[in-house]
Amino acid sequence: MAFLARLLQNVAVKTFPHDVRFVAAASITTESLARVMNKPKPGTGKAYRRIVHYPEEYTIEPLKVTNLAGRDPETGRLVAKGIGGGIKHKYHWIKWNRDGPLEGPPQIEKVIDIIDDGCRTAKVALVAVGDQLKYILATENMKPGDLIKTSKFIPRIPVRANEGDAYPLGALQVGTQIHCLEKYPGQPCHLIHAAGNYGTILRKFGDLVVVQLPSKQEFAFKQTCMATVGRVSNIYHNKTPIGSAQKNRELGNRPRSGLWQRKDGRHGRKVRRLPPMRIISAPSEKPAEPIKFTLNL
Repeated sequence: MAFLARLLQNVAVKTFPHDVRFVAAASITTESLARVMNKPKPGTGKAYRRIVHYPEEYTIEPLKVTNLAGRDPETGRLVAKGIGGGIKHKYHWIKWNRDGPLEGPPQIEKVIDIIDDGCRTAKVALVAVGDQLKYILATENMKPGDLIKTSKFIPRIPVRANEGDAYPLGALQVGTQIHCLEKYPGQPCHLIHAAGNYGTILRKFGDLVVVQLPSKQEFAFKQTCMATVGRVSNIYHNKTPIGSAQKNRELGNRPRSGLWQRKDGRHGRKVRRLPPMRIISAPSEKPAEPIKFTLNL
């Protein structure tokens, strides 16, 4: 007992210069809190793969690209896990509107060259219209020197269009394969851009045309919606094996962990019944902004 008492006397208790219980906590700003809490989620229409620096006017010069690697450009937080790395490519600006005459003979355009674009799966065609040049998506059998037509006139008898021609849906025959389809007249061609894809005109009723998309779903569009005839180029894109893990990294895909499982749907696909046909309605108009007046007295 006496030995324990002598041992405790020799022990020196160190005191901390500042007690952590009385240290003031640093204030957190609302901006930093929102950056931590409001993390964006995938599936909102943003790919988080690259940012293309568009100029003010259309140009055929290859555009500079900033790769995101699946991260949010503002916060830098990882949003899409399967994106990363890859070879940095220039971006070719596609002219998504095919403008043509409303009456009279169609506009004649000439294909100058067919090039590969690393930022998309399909090939790109350089087309000359008068004294202007533009890029469009190349079709399956398109080659340099071809002449393609563009018109917005809907005749009484459907036209017999060739590959690469752009006409309204009402001017094409039933059973025609199309791509680069407008959702609503006047909008850019939003639908059917991927390599080897095409839609099929099934039937017409009233001023609507029913088109079967590559997903096998049927949609009814206005007959004045523009579409390009033919199948998108590079048809063997989904049939060509990648071949190696290094090639997959060069394409910008990060390896994913876990075993591929078909039945539980983790990385596989569930087979569901197709939804019924839907009619594409007009886009909603934006509400008018209130006008504010100020008076200095």
